[in-house]
Formats: sequence, C-alpha cells, structure tokens
Amino acid sequence: MKNLEAGIPRLAEGAFQRAYYQALTSSGMVLRAVNGQLVETHADGTETVIRAIHHPVQVKVGARFKLKRRDTTA
Repeated sequence: MKNLEAGIPRLAEGAFQRAYYQALTSSGMVLRAVNGQLVETHADGTETVIRAIHHPVQVKVGARFKLKRRDTTA
C-alpha cells in the first residue's frame, strides 16, 4: 500500500500537466499564477501579465474569519 501511495504525487503531476495542455488546446489560453502575477498564456506561447496578485495569507487551523466583498464594478 505504501508503494502505491508513494506514486500519488507523480500521478497528480501528470494529471495537472494533461489538464493544462487540454485547456490550452481547447480554449487557446490558460490563466496561471506565476511569481505573484496573474499571467495569461496563449497556445502560441505568448504570455501576457494581467495583474499582480496578493500574497498568500497564513491562517491557523480552526481560525475563523470573514471575507470582505469586492466591488464588482470596474
């Protein structure tokens, strides 16, 4: 059982790669987070930076917090 469980990360990596390329070929572009930036990657290999993203927020296990609503008008 431990041998099978040890292979899960490799299987997950392959699944993510397949999903990435499938999304890229079907829609022609994929949004990714790269080095704190939201990047749009196109099927021809070009990349466009959309905007900077916030740093991750560390939260203790069991902590409760309230999300603030963003203004949807831009």
